[in-house]
Amino acid sequence: MTKPQSLRSRRIAVLAADGFEEVELAVPVAAMRAEGARVDIVSLRPGRIRGVNLHEPASRVSVDRTITEVAAGDYDALLIPGGFINPDLLRQSAPAREFVRSFDALGKPIATLCHGPWLLASAGLTEGRRMTSWPGVRDDLVNAGATWLDQPVVQDGNWLTSRGPQDMAPFVRELLAFFGGKPAQAQAQGAPAAGRVASSPQRNAPPQVVLGAMKWLPRPSLRTLVLAGAAAAFYLTRHDAKGSRRLAG
Repeated sequence: MTKPQSLRSRRIAVLAADGFEEVELAVPVAAMRAEGARVDIVSLRPGRIRGVNLHEPASRVSVDRTITEVAAGDYDALLIPGGFINPDLLRQSAPAREFVRSFDALGKPIATLCHGPWLLASAGLTEGRRMTSWPGVRDDLVNAGATWLDQPVVQDGNWLTSRGPQDMAPFVRELLAFFGGKPAQAQAQGAPAAGRVASSPQRNAPPQVVLGAMKWLPRPSLRTLVLAGAAAAFYLTRHDAKGSRRLAG
């Protein structure tokens, strides 16, 4: 068992957007703060961002700094939570992609889990790396040049990756040691894996807990339908207005 090292005086960035998986942010953040770390929630917009439990809305957290207000040099380590929505938003953000590139160029620790590695792939950083993720992301990472391992936690140089909430206990244990200064494994960052170990095979079926989650959801309330309709109408109105301005120009 890896012994956690003190995070006192360490400054950690947690890069997250709306739709982050609540447990993947809340549990590691609580553990890091308990070890004395100063943790900032960094996001694409100011205010409060909404978490999810699978696809159900969950608690919100306050944003400490926006992505345009920070630099990799401000922090000692970076955590990227997953979720279905959060990393999809982050990977479309040029400042978010550049933020993780800067972290990696400096050799600073980066930890992520679940769908979080999508951002690393979109930043063009996964070629030659050994890593893991939510099994559904396996093909994305392999196609982006990574070796994907079906293991609870994988460390490769300055990266620590994990499959998701099912591996939260070993991930947090390793995370505390990793961010506390645990020596990197022998493989240098960005270097091809010795002997180019083959990726673990694709899964044959998705998790039953996810398959069954939609089955037990209640029907949407009238308020939900009205809000969804209003949001769609607002988007379409803005889209049409922009098209009209372009034609007029």
